[in-house]
Amino acid sequence: MQLEFKQIFTAFMVLFAVIDIIGNIPIIIDLRKKVGHIQSEKAALIAGVIMIVFLFVGKSLLNLIGIDVNSFAVAGAFIIFFIALEMILGITLYKDDESSAMTASVFPLAFPLIAGPGSLTTLLSLRAEFEIENIIVAVIFNVIVIYAVLKTSAKIEKLIGKNGINIIRKVFGVILLAIAVKLFAHNIKMLLA
Repeated sequence: MQLEFKQIFTAFMVLFAVIDIIGNIPIIIDLRKKVGHIQSEKAALIAGVIMIVFLFVGKSLLNLIGIDVNSFAVAGAFIIFFIALEMILGITLYKDDESSAMTASVFPLAFPLIAGPGSLTTLLSLRAEFEIENIIVAVIFNVIVIYAVLKTSAKIEKLIGKNGINIIRKVFGVILLAIAVKLFAHNIKMLLA
């Protein structure tokens, strides 16, 4: 087992940027308002498990059901696109009358928001470059950061205030929309090539 700090740090930073847990704070606060409480430990743990399992079986799993990574990323781009529209326009596209803290912690928080197509496809590309144990350590560090942000989202909300949250929500909605468009454009090009 060869742990390399440079690989761990690079993989951590790449995943941190793709997961964008700081940018997701408005969505987390929004979800908490809808369901009352989010199980931070469960959401972080499930997201971590999904990412680590996908690291090992992702490509084989997609191949098994006849889906290539690019199709998976295009589907993910649509989900991110709709989440971004909700943030920018202040509308609710995803309605779940049975929504509870448990289901919100898993869907849409752990998947597809944290361990979504963006982070899962990133894991597949990192695997081509880095040692698997370094990627696992990077995922674990990201899970710790995710847990900390989820746990302190109420304090962050108090600190920023309602108007601050609305501004951040709109700004990150536009950024998320841009990520969705980029993810879609890049992967549709690969599919049509």
